[in-house]
Amino acid sequence: MTTIVHAAGAAELLAAIPVLTGFTPRDSVVLLPFRGTRTAGALRFDLPAASGPTAAEFAATAIGLACRVPDTDALAIAVYADRAPIESGALPAATLVEELVGRAKACELRVVEALFVGGGSWADYREPISAPRPMTEVPPPPSVPGFAGPAPDQFSGTELPSPGLFAAESVGRALLAVERVLGPAGPKRRPSPTTERADPRAQEAAQLLDDLPSFLEEVLDSPEALSPFATAALVWVLNRPALRDVALVQWASSIDRGDRALAAQLGHGLRGSAVPSDIGGILIGDGPRPDSDRLGVALTLVRRTIALAPRETRGGPFAAAAWLSWACGRSTHAARYLDQAQAVDPQLTFAQLLRAVVDAGMLPRWSFRAAA
Repeated sequence: MTTIVHAAGAAELLAAIPVLTGFTPRDSVVLLPFRGTRTAGALRFDLPAASGPTAAEFAATAIGLACRVPDTDALAIAVYADRAPIESGALPAATLVEELVGRAKACELRVVEALFVGGGSWADYREPISAPRPMTEVPPPPSVPGFAGPAPDQFSGTELPSPGLFAAESVGRALLAVERVLGPAGPKRRPSPTTERADPRAQEAAQLLDDLPSFLEEVLDSPEALSPFATAALVWVLNRPALRDVALVQWASSIDRGDRALAAQLGHGLRGSAVPSDIGGILIGDGPRPDSDRLGVALTLVRRTIALAPRETRGGPFAAAAWLSWACGRSTHAARYLDQAQAVDPQLTFAQLLRAVVDAGMLPRWSFRAAA
């Protein structure tokens, strides 16, 4: 769904930003690309620290991303610095905004607004500094059908659900049983020798993985109602790099591509054959734009799986949550999940690679394409 909001001036534009981003930005720079008189989404960046990139470097990266949004001919700039009150003289981050405006003009982009929000007030960078304007001048966010309201900040939504101790213990016991059939679920797990007969439920869960794409599709149907053994099987899958990649490709596309991704992984592992570019490209954000609802369900599923999994087996699931967040255009959430993935397993290669992508400010190519 395309969100359309109407803003007649600077105050109305500030009111619209939390709707366009989905949250109230904190310590951020927000760029709103325009196509004619309509916004074409929003790009949020962390307000650069003193030890970070220079204003010119930041502007080059930020405006470069804005220019990739198709048909962009103008943009609005909004700086959010919560602990920087407006005082007499230059506004905070004025040099940064000057670089952004200059870079935009060099790219033949018209600057619609350049605004500052901080210390409970707001101001216009292009007007002489006088008395700060109170935030009470900014109207409430406009009402949009299906939108419950903005989250408190860009970090909201990364908290894991709380399924309860009993549910987590049930999954932990199920995972031990599954590991007796399939092997350890994570790099820090050692197989525990046992003379116990394999649990039939664990054997049944292992058999589900004989048709991995079907299993991955079925778990999307009821992400909050999986059995402990199905959840344990998913923990095991997400800690196997080749199988995790199949899951991510399928959740970002379809079961048919999941079948092809599995065949490609098997061929690559057994015969060293190349993975088709339209399959491997999905993992680097190239290809048709995924269905946002499908990605959202997959992320809900993985977040619940993390909450239920034993801590030492959470590395792969956290990395999967990071990729799904990045695929949705939520790099801030991706960074949070990567922190936790690398705390569990500092040597997790997938997390290291995705960290480099996120830290470089790279977004999936499909972020700049219209939804099908």
